[in-house]
Amino acid sequence: HKAKVEAMTLDLASLQSVQHFAEAFKAKNLPLHILICNAAVFGAPWSLTEDGLESTFQVNHLGHFYLVQLLEDVLRQSSPARVVVVSSESHRFTEIKDSSGKLDFSLLSPPKKEYWAMLAYNRSKLCNILFSNELNRRLSPHGVTSNSVHPGNMIYSSIHRNWWLYTLLFTLARPFTKSM
Repeated sequence: HKAKVEAMTLDLASLQSVQHFAEAFKAKNLPLHILICNAAVFGAPWSLTEDGLESTFQVNHLGHFYLVQLLEDVLRQSSPARVVVVSSESHRFTEIKDSSGKLDFSLLSPPKKEYWAMLAYNRSKLCNILFSNELNRRLSPHGVTSNSVHPGNMIYSSIHRNWWLYTLLFTLARPFTKSM
């Protein structure tokens, strides 16, 4: 009942917006004890952000990655602190390596002809987990922990709104999902 809440604008589809958000947050000189990276798009048609990157990859992963990098000094100064990266079990159903086992960066922001929405989502969620693990390795000695989490059984939301097939699948799964 005594909490003070203030909303700030952040558009993960714009790296400039992420930078402006981080600058505005830092200007407030507030500690940052917990940062939850939870925004995501799912089943979105192929599109490029203003930064020229595939939108699912940028919104689900790269925007969060950049935000954490920009706020790393505040997290360290606020220790103990933690970063929670919300991922998905779907990370298990993809790979980001080529046939020789090397990381294939072209898979992360594919051209339109090679784009499949579900695969883009899965890859972005795999990147979330890899990022969280590496972030924890680098920052835990400085009092900042990072964890990636899968929220459990699907929570019914409107994340499936971009394609009728996803809407049908989510509707069929609804009796087995959690409520908000």
